[in-house]
Amino acid sequence: MAGFLGESYLWIKALHVIAVIAWMAGMLYLPRLYIYHCAAEAGSVQSETFKVMERRLLRAIINPAMIASWIFGFMLVAHLDLWSAPWMHGKFALLLGMQLIHAAFARWRRQFANDANRHTARFYRIMNEVPTAFMIGIVILVVVRPF
Repeated sequence: MAGFLGESYLWIKALHVIAVIAWMAGMLYLPRLYIYHCAAEAGSVQSETFKVMERRLLRAIINPAMIASWIFGFMLVAHLDLWSAPWMHGKFALLLGMQLIHAAFARWRRQFANDANRHTARFYRIMNEVPTAFMIGIVILVVVRPF
């Protein structure tokens, strides 16, 4: 395949898919931890365990996977010269939304770490669905390319 990636195109594509899967897995699991963390009394052993789990999930899996997704994704967009494709503009818009919810998840993790959670379990149940909605839109745009 022509382009600046040459023979490595399929490897970059595979790494992008792997990174996206890891990012989404974390984005779907972290708010579930928040739901259960709401039920734990501040300062309890259970609450402290959730804090460790949330921090490790965000820092060791979600953040690196998000960074890798963006890096490999930009490489693919440049390789295939998709900058002007209308469906790519839609995908970028949804990716920015995914970044915003990612940032919100990180903020809420810091609030839990400081025993300053301001939301209910119901709120986190609703927020748990947001990454799924973004993912569905992104996959449809990439696979179907409706415009």
